[in-house]
Amino acid sequence: MVSWAACDTCSSKVVKQGFLLRITFGFDTGHGEELALLWVPRTMLATRQIGLGFQSLPCSRIQAALNLNRGPRLQAKWVPSIQLTQRAWNSTIPPEDEKDGHIETAPNESILWVDNIFPLRLVGLRLPWRNPETDIPGLMKRFENSSLGVMDPASIVKRALPSDISLRVTEILPRVKDGGVFVKFVNPPEVTAKEVEEKVAKLLAEKPIKRFFSPLRGVQAGLVKGVPWLEDLQRYPKARLRIEFVPKNPGEEAVELSQESLYSMFRRYGSISDIISQPWDSKVLPKYAYVDFFFVRDAIMARNCLHGFVVPEELGGGKLGTKFRISYERRTKPHRVWDWITNHPRIVIPVIVALLTGLTVVVFDPIRSFFVKAHVSRKYRLSNSRVYRWLRQQTSDIFALRRGGAEQAGLNAVWSHRKDIIEQIQAWLMETAETFIVIQGPRGSGKRELVLEQALKDRENILVINCKEIVEARGESAIIKKMASQVGYRPIFSWANSMSSMIDLAIQSTTGVKAGFSETLDSQLQKILQTSASALQALDLESRSKNDADASLPADAYLEAHPEKRAVVVIDNFVYNNNDNTLIYDRIADWAAALVQSDVAHVIFLTNDSSYTKVLSKSLPDRVFRHVALGDLSPDVARGFILGHVNADQKADESNDDNSAEKQSVAVVPDLAELDACIGTLGGRLTDLEYLARRIKAGQSPKQAVAGITEQASSEILKMFLLPGKITSDGEHKWSVEQAWYLVNQLSKNDVLRYNEVLLSDTFASSLTAPDGESALEGLVNAELITVRSHAGRPRSIMVGKPVYQAAFRQLAADKVLSAKMELARFKELVKIETGNIDKAEKELVMLGSLPSQPWGAHERVQYLLSKVDGAQKKITEYEGEMGKLKKVISTQY
Repeated sequence: MVSWAACDTCSSKVVKQGFLLRITFGFDTGHGEELALLWVPRTMLATRQIGLGFQSLPCSRIQAALNLNRGPRLQAKWVPSIQLTQRAWNSTIPPEDEKDGHIETAPNESILWVDNIFPLRLVGLRLPWRNPETDIPGLMKRFENSSLGVMDPASIVKRALPSDISLRVTEILPRVKDGGVFVKFVNPPEVTAKEVEEKVAKLLAEKPIKRFFSPLRGVQAGLVKGVPWLEDLQRYPKARLRIEFVPKNPGEEAVELSQESLYSMFRRYGSISDIISQPWDSKVLPKYAYVDFFFVRDAIMARNCLHGFVVPEELGGGKLGTKFRISYERRTKPHRVWDWITNHPRIVIPVIVALLTGLTVVVFDPIRSFFVKAHVSRKYRLSNSRVYRWLRQQTSDIFALRRGGAEQAGLNAVWSHRKDIIEQIQAWLMETAETFIVIQGPRGSGKRELVLEQALKDRENILVINCKEIVEARGESAIIKKMASQVGYRPIFSWANSMSSMIDLAIQSTTGVKAGFSETLDSQLQKILQTSASALQALDLESRSKNDADASLPADAYLEAHPEKRAVVVIDNFVYNNNDNTLIYDRIADWAAALVQSDVAHVIFLTNDSSYTKVLSKSLPDRVFRHVALGDLSPDVARGFILGHVNADQKADESNDDNSAEKQSVAVVPDLAELDACIGTLGGRLTDLEYLARRIKAGQSPKQAVAGITEQASSEILKMFLLPGKITSDGEHKWSVEQAWYLVNQLSKNDVLRYNEVLLSDTFASSLTAPDGESALEGLVNAELITVRSHAGRPRSIMVGKPVYQAAFRQLAADKVLSAKMELARFKELVKIETGNIDKAEKELVMLGSLPSQPWGAHERVQYLLSKVDGAQKKITEYEGEMGKLKKVISTQY
């Protein structure tokens, strides 16, 4: 009798780590002979069963685990080979085969492999029947019972065995991973194992057993000729088998079998697709070969039947015999096309780029062209629908859905004054001349309203491009997005440009070939503009009818004969801030030139800068542009504009208010004499006149309104040009504060300044912060502080940027404290300039004085330098005197 007891010296480890058991023989544990000490770790104190919780291991269970099974060798039992659990420490090898994982047989025993019992890859799943790997005690009872269920695996095994032979089954080992079972049986004396295999195969052929998971393939069986390996590795069946040729005993020599021998031994288990021998020059040991089956079940049958099989000499195994060691191998499918693609990137990458480009053209270009046409024609806008127009008519008295009546009445006077210009533009749009129409004028002169609301008010298919929004965008992606939104080009993937650049850089660094995925800003702008040109041409031809007399003409000839059918492209704010992004203006000009030369559209440029000819002449060098210059309004037109505002407002009050007499008595009627004087001060700029009219309607007199406008203009000039920090160091300005104040002070005294005289002044010629005088003047012109008039192509005179600036300059110069402060800063800079001149002259005098003997020609140079020092010193003395007076003004006045 075997008994156990906890060790007294190790009893403290029971809870923490486990039990240390003393095993003895005898009836009493205290007097028996000690056999061994057994350590039971704590991990064995609790077991996990499928579908149950953790249970403690009682002493009786430990006692039962220690009892050795000494029953008969041929006792029939079901031995589980795989536990349905994912714990790596649980073995799936039978207890008596734990040493090598193989099935041992007696001399009178054989093993039969019965296939297609379980579905493949069912490891770890709960089966619908009772688990064959956990139902150890009652399986043989179910096997011997005659009323077995059809779905029971034991029933399938029993049906596969012939009934005319008295086979005594000793063990059944299920292999769920391989989908079958090993059946160990005792060979009958009168029948050999080979005959048993034939009878089983014949029975299954006559009475096939079909499983629910495999309706086309029945249960098959084969005699195991080798020694099966019962492994529980994560290796699943494959259709390819790797057969390694190993010696029968270690140290002996194995023989590599030929493909004919392998075919004769493996063909009986199923159809073979290919047999691949080891390359003759391979140094890999042991030698091997691949056998590819058409079906995985055939490969499973061959492996389980021939693994460990020793090939005798008569079958080609050599004198000592060659043993098979078979394993599943994943078949590597040949990817010849992919290998060729990866090995030829210099050819494949350009082809892929071309295909992607073609796909983009085929798929996205029609969509983008549709959106461009919808943007230009405005067919799908809510404001063009009949319902919206009806609601607009019905609610015109309630909601202000259009420009106010006062503003419209005021503009009518302007349009009457510029009626000849409007008619001239409309006449140009009916001609076939292939040139541009340029409308030039200062900001606030009404260029956009003149063109869009008057000259093109009855015109369809109008595309407006605002260059200001495009130029002010930051980054290439933003520029592309703005350009696309201006023409209605969508969908646009502006973010993909940076990603494509990174991909292109990576491919170029690895293959040495530029893939071309990324596109430059120039190419993307051209792509957007080309799509827009195609959409415009399609819009021009939509109204073309088959019944027309010239319907048979080509598209170009038809549009040339019908200029009224062409679309109109209005490019606003052209040459806006021409210092940066000249590429955008060049591309727009080239695109506009292509439109007018191909008779696709009329192009109208709206610009404030007179240097537009430099850009447009590059695109149309042999054309004379149609030019219109818009200036300030004359005093009569300006007065009519203001009175139109006021009178229209009073008429609206009379028609909408029952107490019109009361309203008439309090209505503001401006003094015409005072109004004429204020218009002379304010000038004829349209925006300033509109601002004046609004102030008069608010109840101010013309003099008060002009004073407020002048005060606001003075504040803007002070903030933008005269505050400290507005110098070239901020990266946005090319002028200095002293230069801006010099022009303000001089223009407050004179209406016109000579251009070259300003450049020769010390403030512009010798400035320490903005040494380039012409660039400073150009920057001030772009900022609209001044205006430069030209004559015969050269700058001639300098005037104020706006008429109201003349009064603002005078107001700023009349401020004694501000004038003293700005003049003090200018004199300080002049003192620094003269001090620098003296330093240069003194250094040269020191150098001449250090010569050992005075050269005969150095006397005149010394006199020149001395006179220069004397003149600079006199200027410094004069400046210091003026600075003293200015400091006195600053310190005594507010």
